[in-house]
Amino acid sequence: MEALELARWQFGITTVYHFILVPLTLGLSILVAIMQTMWVRTGKEKWLRLTKFYGKLLLINFALGVATGIVQEFQFGMNWSEYSRYVGDIFGAPLAMEALIAFFLESTFLGVWIFGWDRLSKKVHLAVVWLFAIGSNISAYFIIAANSWMQHPVGTEFNPETGRAEMTNIWQVLTNSTTLAAFPHVIATAFLVAGTFVAGIAVYWMVKKHRQGEAADSPDVSLYRTASRLGAVTMIIAGLAVIVTGDVQAKLMFEQQPMKMAAAEGIIESETSAPFSLLAFGNLAGDDPGSVTHVLSIPGLTSYLAEGSFDAKVTGLNELQRQYAGQGTEETVVPAVDGYTVDKDTRPNLAVTYWSFRLMIGLAAFSAALALTVLWFTRKGGTVTKPWMRTLALVSLPMPYLAASFGWIFTEMGRQPFVVAPNPTYDGTGMVALLTEHGVSKAASTFEVATSMIIFTIVYAILGVFWYRLTSRYAQEGAPAFEEPNPSDDDDRPLSFAY
Repeated sequence: MEALELARWQFGITTVYHFILVPLTLGLSILVAIMQTMWVRTGKEKWLRLTKFYGKLLLINFALGVATGIVQEFQFGMNWSEYSRYVGDIFGAPLAMEALIAFFLESTFLGVWIFGWDRLSKKVHLAVVWLFAIGSNISAYFIIAANSWMQHPVGTEFNPETGRAEMTNIWQVLTNSTTLAAFPHVIATAFLVAGTFVAGIAVYWMVKKHRQGEAADSPDVSLYRTASRLGAVTMIIAGLAVIVTGDVQAKLMFEQQPMKMAAAEGIIESETSAPFSLLAFGNLAGDDPGSVTHVLSIPGLTSYLAEGSFDAKVTGLNELQRQYAGQGTEETVVPAVDGYTVDKDTRPNLAVTYWSFRLMIGLAAFSAALALTVLWFTRKGGTVTKPWMRTLALVSLPMPYLAASFGWIFTEMGRQPFVVAPNPTYDGTGMVALLTEHGVSKAASTFEVATSMIIFTIVYAILGVFWYRLTSRYAQEGAPAFEEPNPSDDDDRPLSFAY
């Protein structure tokens, strides 16, 4: 492998690992804030126990997420210095805002929340957890704004004198239509992950308590029943939101990145009433797309996803390739900028794009099965006692994580071979676009990139083991016993730190 392939593998490994942790922090921070709100409003001890139980799991996840996220930005300078030089004027702005505003907000108030249980009043402490949760989700917005600019560059122009993309309008970058479509979809996915996490652990404990002989109306069973229903309702609402926001995002992708969506559907030649392919056989590696055969599909659904009409035309990969290369009869999409012309194959890897899109959708179905089952068994004060429900809960736990990860892989791989995708809706001169192979560092050798990739992979694997063991350990300890926080004067409390 050359440095380019190794740098791509390294970034893919670290990004997917980091993104496994992110959705749970986003969704669970809000759910923990809701649990604490319910405790403040009702005074019921079960809500305080749930807050502390899931709050501890949230802290583990957040800590690992921060540790792995820092490496992401480190790689921009190490392996992707040409990319950083080309887009630094724009890409760095939302990242800087994320660090100065959102990360400062979430990390500060998370610390106050951790150490403020016995020092702040209930209402002030409640405000702190909400500020942490809001900060986390604002952080996600800035990160998505940066990534969306790579998917759909706006508010910028290419300067041939400097050889760089330069910002012309920060507001356009922050209100990019791609960002406005992607952010709700990511947040809805985060709630799906968090709802499954909360309900899955609660169902596990409900069945366990039943096998230990605890009555259905015992405090512990009641506590886990409440958590399971909260998680199930969250999953249902989030699942519907994922579908709606996904449809909005898909229609926008057909407009802004038609190559990605054509690859996702395996549409080789343009067609009307294009079906949605559920299963396809053939050479999906991308080097012989004409061999792809769809054996199971829903008529007209892809056309509907693209244009809102079952009879709409969907442009195929071959026609898009001719447009991108300037060989077709229609408007050329990609101009010759940055010292290169797009005379190469601009189709992404069909196999990865096609299957990651389907795995993203299919794996999320486990959450729907768990949510509906939980709501059915816990209706009218009932509880979950069936051993197979514990199996379903444990199997469902990782599924939305995997669905979110495959969604991210689809988003990034579908943009290839561009790291900054060309903007087909751009109507001016100086269009910004950058091939991935032009973004890799010229100074980094293959050996250096391979070494850093091995080190990061090992470190991430070790962190992954710690994350799993800590999460599993505290989840199996169950909700802590009730202990009312007791704010008191500083004079009455022992020193926690002194010098």
